[in-house]
Amino acid sequence: MNDADTKIEQVLTAVIGRATDRTCPPLLARAVRYAVFPGGARLRPKLCLAVAAANGDSDPALSSAGAAAIELLHCASLVHDDLPCFDNAGERRGKPSVHVAFGDQIAVLTGDALIVLAFESLGLAAGECSAPQRLPSLLSITSRAVGMPFGISAGQAWELEPSVDVSHYHQAKTGSLFVAATCAGAAAAGADVEPWTVLGERIGEAYQVADDIRDATADAETIGKPVGQDAAHGRPSAVHELGVDGAVGRLRQLVAEGVESIPDCPGGNLLKLLMLEESKRFLPKDLARRAA
Repeated sequence: MNDADTKIEQVLTAVIGRATDRTCPPLLARAVRYAVFPGGARLRPKLCLAVAAANGDSDPALSSAGAAAIELLHCASLVHDDLPCFDNAGERRGKPSVHVAFGDQIAVLTGDALIVLAFESLGLAAGECSAPQRLPSLLSITSRAVGMPFGISAGQAWELEPSVDVSHYHQAKTGSLFVAATCAGAAAAGADVEPWTVLGERIGEAYQVADDIRDATADAETIGKPVGQDAAHGRPSAVHELGVDGAVGRLRQLVAEGVESIPDCPGGNLLKLLMLEESKRFLPKDLARRAA
């Protein structure tokens, strides 16, 4: 585990520990911990910290709070996505999904509680950070990522429409939290936020394209969740629209555009190398070679 991984786990452990003490309903406390730990790749919080580091990370407490909030929102979205009224997925991260392990009612409350906790943790950071004047920008960035018209809520709602542009859907459903990660990292470090939007958009869409490819070609044991969900639920998919080879080509293009968009900053070159390395992990090894 590298320094960023360690920092993310420490911050999440502290936030969840505070929220799930003995005064919390025990079943809800267990479900919240279950939804967050052990985590997945933690791509979004790592991206937030990486952008902050590339810009000097002058307020580590604030960048850590932003990274944790983004991961909590991601975990909340997974809990809600898996519910019977949406994907009805029985497995997530290689174990039973929250609604299977704890029931639908607790799963709904778990997702809701994690959303609130994300913003609570940002609010509490005001008393711990050295540049609290940057906090309103982080709150605005994070709120847009989960709301509408371009956030997670909108992305989920597009699945219920008769037709949608796949790229637009990907940008809302998945890209919005990646944009939040890059922009929150920049805001926490006191850098100009706008130039970091393109990196988040491209990497977020690339990750969703990769997820479409995994859903169509991988097996559940490899990726730790059910496969074939896009076809089963009639959801927009890069594979359905472009075919596997076309989707792999689109993934490659998006990563290249994202890396090229990284603004000039003290740690820009190192960040470019990190983005290229992380993108190799988006796909199973055999497909990753086709995307290289």
